[in-house]
Amino acid sequence: MIRVISSLSLGLLLTGCSNVTIVESDTKEAPTQLMTMVSVADSPIPDYQLTSPWYTDAQARVSRSLAMGGSKGKAKNVVIFLGDGMGISTITAARILAGQQAGNSGEENRLSFEEFPVTGLVKTYNVDSQTPDSAGTMSAIMTGVKTKIGVFGIDERVVQEDCQSGQGAELLSLLEIAELAGKATGVVSTARITHATPAATYAKTANRDWEDDAELSDEARAQGCEDIAAQFLASRERLNAQFGSGVSNGIEVALGGGRRHFLPKSQEGGRRADERNLIAEWQSAYPDGSYASDKSEMASVTSAPVLGLFSDSHMAYASERAVPDAEQPSLTAMTLKALELLQDSDEGFLLVVEAGRIDHAHHAGNASNALNDTIELSEAVAAVMKNTAADDTLVMVTADHSHVFTMAGYPKRGNPILGKVVPPWSDEPLLDDNGLPYTTLGYMNGRGYRDHGAQLNADSTYAEPPLGGRQDISEVDTTKPGYHQEALVPLSAETHGGEDVAVYATGPGAAGAMGSVEQNQLFHVMLQATTWEAEAAARVEELESPR
Repeated sequence: MIRVISSLSLGLLLTGCSNVTIVESDTKEAPTQLMTMVSVADSPIPDYQLTSPWYTDAQARVSRSLAMGGSKGKAKNVVIFLGDGMGISTITAARILAGQQAGNSGEENRLSFEEFPVTGLVKTYNVDSQTPDSAGTMSAIMTGVKTKIGVFGIDERVVQEDCQSGQGAELLSLLEIAELAGKATGVVSTARITHATPAATYAKTANRDWEDDAELSDEARAQGCEDIAAQFLASRERLNAQFGSGVSNGIEVALGGGRRHFLPKSQEGGRRADERNLIAEWQSAYPDGSYASDKSEMASVTSAPVLGLFSDSHMAYASERAVPDAEQPSLTAMTLKALELLQDSDEGFLLVVEAGRIDHAHHAGNASNALNDTIELSEAVAAVMKNTAADDTLVMVTADHSHVFTMAGYPKRGNPILGKVVPPWSDEPLLDDNGLPYTTLGYMNGRGYRDHGAQLNADSTYAEPPLGGRQDISEVDTTKPGYHQEALVPLSAETHGGEDVAVYATGPGAAGAMGSVEQNQLFHVMLQATTWEAEAAARVEELESPR
């Protein structure tokens, strides 16, 4: 069986060893190839995934970075944080806001992950889209292969909404490799656990919106498509059927929102047309497991597995979960609970943590919630750093994509980041050509246009608002949490941005993330930091899988 060579073999190659075959690639779909290296080393990863130009190029680039960076040792554990929609401008503004909340001017502040020794820039495009979505981007991070917008767990041969087109093109995710290697695994999100970013760790779908069976089209049902929530429940059985009975224990920790996709329509809040109660089915499949519906129930859990679903849809914003009587846990509390339970495993673990509501606040044109959820992510990262060992845990922080969110004008240092622009040479706000003040933060498109003067006509077009699209915000407190920043182009929701995002890394293998990287390289940073692929191959071979 032909296999891409291991990172160890590549390291030997880069230092002068030449006992492997090198094949040049002429693909036009993937980026310019460094080289494609093959050997007979076994791996549970499918051949078409291993030999994809996306995969082999990223594998080689990460190995080269590790060799150049002098990376030493292997990681026993991996923790990856995803700030959904956390572009660089979001990080900058959140850094300033956190500093101002702490009582300083803000600009000199650092978020916890900005202390990491390795920083890189990540190219986020999907194979068919300059500006990506969370499905294709998280799929790249989890599988090492870029794919199309709106799908995950399947390579670019898939036709969106046609699940038959994805058969034979399914990709093995890092979480699944960790399961095969006998590691404990956890997924935490403030979004629905069936939403694109968390779901890309365990599911394969031709449409990210198929979160429950009621969302499936008639054609999808006829083709035998399985919804994402059902795939979550079946993930253990799928791996055991494919690779050998007992190879997977299932996801040990899953905490987030999305309860409605697990419950039947006949039950309050439920959406499943098939009337299955997947929570009850999970409890039956994991009789020693715990189900939690609020933060007090989560706090009482002392052992894995655990399924925590804390809201019908997405969880509340960080500011709403921070009040004393809130029933939903903070991202830090969920992350620490997951860490506590996963650390019970002597074999090591993978923990994936998403701050999902940064993205939703940006889509609403609401900078305050986007920035405060980013600060909450920073706090969760700091908590992990205090409770893990630097020599055996790779911690990586990144985003799936950016947003059309910007900082503008010439505000003086220390000016409230959510406020109006006041320059260094005055105590009064700067004015635009219409004589109106404006804020430092704004959006290229979105609801802010409508909210600040544009009137919606009966035919759903926008009437020209006064003063070229702007209202007088002189008396408006733009620092209030519910304020929607102004936007240039009227849309019902603000869109993603297409520019690079940042990655921050520390621990064994972190050097693989330095420089300008394709998004699918992040998978290889994590995989090459560990020995999981080899361990997975050995366990599968022991079970004599019928694959």
